[in-house]
Amino acid sequence: MLRGTTVGLRARHEDDIPVLRTELYDDVVNGSRSESGPWRPVTPGSKDPRLVVDDKEQRSVPFSVVELEGGTLIGTATLWGIDTHNRCAHIGLGLLPSARGKGYGTDVVAVLCHYGFVVRGLHRLQIETLADNTAMLRSAERNGFVREGVLRSSAWVLGEFLDEVLLGLLAQDWKADPRV
Repeated sequence: MLRGTTVGLRARHEDDIPVLRTELYDDVVNGSRSESGPWRPVTPGSKDPRLVVDDKEQRSVPFSVVELEGGTLIGTATLWGIDTHNRCAHIGLGLLPSARGKGYGTDVVAVLCHYGFVVRGLHRLQIETLADNTAMLRSAERNGFVREGVLRSSAWVLGEFLDEVLLGLLAQDWKADPRV
């Protein structure tokens, strides 16, 4: 398990899947805002790649996020779009409603940065998020990500186009949290 100050990132367990499906992926608004395509229900027992991990897939590393104190499942985190030639990847995360607003997002981003830069030897990490997602913007910027641009009206979300913010962080600019 990768450890931050308050969260751990570990392999997905079978017991995580029903919780994540119910609390993250069955939520139409959250699903519509976090996915690049339209929301669709996830059938129990399906092999949906957002839930079931394919260990052979090399371009994406999904984690379950747990509280270090008690080990309670609080969400998902992913290093995705891994490009080994250009040594870059994207960061994504989703916290269960009960875990939001508690500072976990900042710690998850810190642990993903450690994984990307130290464990994987990447040069660049990138985040794309909706312009009104202040929690993700704050978590990214607290970890040193820089706003590199706005993708105007690039996301179709529940009947309207929304702007996305593109943030980037280079290994040379990253300041490792000594607690991670």
